[in-house]
Amino acid sequence: MHADSAPAPTSLPGQACMVFPAEAIYVVNGVNQGDPLAPPDEVCHGDIYLLDRETEALRLVLDRSSGMAILAAGSQCGEPGTPLQMLCRYTLMGDDGDKVALLLLAIPGEGHFALPLSPMGAGIHYTLVHAEEAPESTHLSDLLCVSFLRGTAITKADGSQSRIETLIPGDRVLTRDHGPQPIRWIGRATLRAVGPFAPVVITAGAMGNAGDLIVSQHHRMFLYQRQRIAGSATSELLVQARHLVNEETIFLREGGYADYFSLVFDRHEIIYAEGIPAESLLVTEATLSRLPVELSAEVKARFPGLNQNQHFGSEAGRNLLEALEPQLRARSRGGR
Repeated sequence: MHADSAPAPTSLPGQACMVFPAEAIYVVNGVNQGDPLAPPDEVCHGDIYLLDRETEALRLVLDRSSGMAILAAGSQCGEPGTPLQMLCRYTLMGDDGDKVALLLLAIPGEGHFALPLSPMGAGIHYTLVHAEEAPESTHLSDLLCVSFLRGTAITKADGSQSRIETLIPGDRVLTRDHGPQPIRWIGRATLRAVGPFAPVVITAGAMGNAGDLIVSQHHRMFLYQRQRIAGSATSELLVQARHLVNEETIFLREGGYADYFSLVFDRHEIIYAEGIPAESLLVTEATLSRLPVELSAEVKARFPGLNQNQHFGSEAGRNLLEALEPQLRARSRGGR
């Protein structure tokens, strides 16, 4: 991934991701109570796991130019040149009903490490529901990609629409809360559209959008409720696109490659894409740590010390989504 204002790199940088020591994810209730995440023959389905609040994630940088996953310079665990072994993939169910996929990795001489393939919250109980061999094709970068696809129409300050790939830093975009705001930085990536990198297609009219809106799975859409839903602190909700999938008007599109674009402003903003509100990239240590190393390094260099506050909208978990479902169905029918 690179900034639009910079020339394309001549060689691919190392893939970067964040991992936890396996000991940081341990059983708090079940057969193996007290034990850390372990290989498949040592775990038990139904055990409940917890991510330790005090353990910090470690950066892992890989060189895959040889076709193998090899540790590269910049990794915080293991020595450069050491081969990385992917042992297995686990699926856990959070107490809010949300599923999280984990890869269990082995680094010779260092031990086992856990790589969440989707956001995992500290202090949440996760039940182990499935275990399988780790797929060889798993990519270990862009694990939390908040982006729009090429062709997305973005509303500018004067109300006109511009395709996202035509925007440049300095262009003023209409925001919901702060009026016209200049774009400070634009990131871009081309990724294989499979697994966690397959985009979500929100078909025209499904949420009042003028055209098909295609975003990364973790990109959050902004929903305003006239009457606050029980369990929500505000009437403003932020909902990850993957939670909106209904396999009819909103679906995952796998296959081929996807050109993703991320927009950064001085603040975490709600902007308008295909005429409906959605978030910009939130710049914090937590989000940047899950982005590719070249993107996070670029943002940190351009915005030293920047740590944005999240928009005040409530994050919508499974419980709120269930309450929202009738309204989303009604919107979808109206748009078709």
